[in-house]
Amino acid sequence: MTMNPTAFLDALLALPGLSMPKVSPDGRWVAWVWLRAGPAADVYAAPTDSAAPPVRLTDTADNTWLVGWTPDSRSVIVSQDRDGNEREQLFRVDLARPCVMQPLTEADPAYFIRGGDLHPNGRWLVYGANLDLATGAEIEPTCVIRHDLTSGARITLARPEQGGWNWPQLSPTGDHVLYARSDRDPAGSQIWLVDIDGANDREIYNAGDKLQADANWFPDGQRVLIVADSATHRRVGAWSLADGSLQWLIDDPARNIEEAYVPYGSREVVVLEVRSARLHALLLDPTTRQETPLALAEGNLHPLAPLADGAWVGSYYSARQPVDVVRFLPDDLNPAHFVSLTGVWSRTALTPADLAPAEDFRWRGDDGLEIQGWLYRAQGAPRGAIVYVHGGPTAHSEDRLNIQVQFFVRNGFHVLDPNYRGSTGFSLAFREAIKLDGWGGLEQADIRAGIEALMAAGLASPGKVGVTGTSYGGYSAWCAITHCPPELVAAAAPICGMTDLVVDYATTRPDLRPLSAAMMGGTPEQVPDRYRERSPIHFVSNIRGRLLIVQGLMDPNVTPANVHAVTAALQDAGIEFGLLAFADEGHGIIKPANQRRLFTALLEFFAQAL
Repeated sequence: MTMNPTAFLDALLALPGLSMPKVSPDGRWVAWVWLRAGPAADVYAAPTDSAAPPVRLTDTADNTWLVGWTPDSRSVIVSQDRDGNEREQLFRVDLARPCVMQPLTEADPAYFIRGGDLHPNGRWLVYGANLDLATGAEIEPTCVIRHDLTSGARITLARPEQGGWNWPQLSPTGDHVLYARSDRDPAGSQIWLVDIDGANDREIYNAGDKLQADANWFPDGQRVLIVADSATHRRVGAWSLADGSLQWLIDDPARNIEEAYVPYGSREVVVLEVRSARLHALLLDPTTRQETPLALAEGNLHPLAPLADGAWVGSYYSARQPVDVVRFLPDDLNPAHFVSLTGVWSRTALTPADLAPAEDFRWRGDDGLEIQGWLYRAQGAPRGAIVYVHGGPTAHSEDRLNIQVQFFVRNGFHVLDPNYRGSTGFSLAFREAIKLDGWGGLEQADIRAGIEALMAAGLASPGKVGVTGTSYGGYSAWCAITHCPPELVAAAAPICGMTDLVVDYATTRPDLRPLSAAMMGGTPEQVPDRYRERSPIHFVSNIRGRLLIVQGLMDPNVTPANVHAVTAALQDAGIEFGLLAFADEGHGIIKPANQRRLFTALLEFFAQAL
């Protein structure tokens, strides 16, 4: 299809972005969040038998996110904040009364909520909050809270000793709550269990002080599935509530397990193994250890839950396939036979042929470590190259549709999306390598080496490379423009990126502060030199390229204090810059009206700069 740039942007912004798909406990419904289906993110649901189109469950001016299902499968729990400030209020929405949001917690609280599980008795709500109930003060640790929805009374079931965040998980039986602590070291996490009355709070698994572990319930509520770091790899095990025994189901140094869980209605464990940033899902029988691979030859299939008729529900996606929720048969993995439950393609004029594929692109870091990224080739004569850096940094870019990347490609730019060291999706050693010298070190050299590899491949020219990204991607854009000559990086557009790591540590959400300490090897008081050396604000006098700063003014994660500090430094150094601020956005620019403004501004900026 031939479209002019405006029409193509219209079509991209009409294409909903799907996240957080969750199947109801009875398997009859699946709910998800759609971005760009309205003025803000909203929650939808559809029957898993594909007998009816999606139902819109929320319709509001602020972003609304799916938390989970109620035990009776008749309602969903959702959260909503104000303009991205992340101070979320929880609501219940009944399938029988769509768009009627029943408040469960207070609006715009002075603390941050994680999760929200409704007890089988329908009265208690369990969630995490960095709140001291005795004083009403916001604190660094995330406590496990039991909230009586009838009386309004709240009690603290568990309070970690150190800061950090966790997402408490109520057992299907309603008797216990799983949660994580990082009391021993901010880089590690241990699995804890507390009774629903707050008694018998105890550690049930510790992989090591600086090693991480995740856990979730089997549907029977009597076992816990644990995915934990070892010295060399991640392994999957089943822990018994009855006797405290732990049996490892997968313990193979050659495998890169990212996630595992047991859906309602399933006797099999869904295991997500990732190889070179490509998803290889499988079903694991915990008794026989037999594995059933579910990986596709092209694209990604993420199994969610089985259905009574033998089919499964899963999410299916690639760079040319928007994330869709589909019905599929485990013995028939032909995408042409998948049944869409969302009808996503009917909401846009685009077709797969209008979208650029993700190509595997590899290079070597300064120390010889192989780095992978996704290359998207410009349509028509190239105008330059843009490096789009993912956030996290503990995450990875997939073969997945990104409308910002596609907009750049359609308008004549090659795009490289690097999975620098510190990214997930490769190995535990690769993920942990960013901690060897902290943020702003070898991983930024990986990004620079990727630019040099683009040039060596004839895909970029000196003076015609720009860098952008959100969150840690924004920090990386700052690092690039302050440390690379204009021949290598001629322009940067950091979005919600850290500029002064000391300011960021002091002003970020209290429950997120330990992440900085874990990645930097300590707090600003413990390793002040490293925080200074890795803060782009101290190197703004080096900038010789073009700079556009983008910030959500409600961002509680990388706060506007980062921008206030760096703009003063830029003015003192006589460096010109542009500033694009969004009063109704937080950590990332999400609302479609704002994305239109952002994408248009970025295109104009890079077109002029490159």
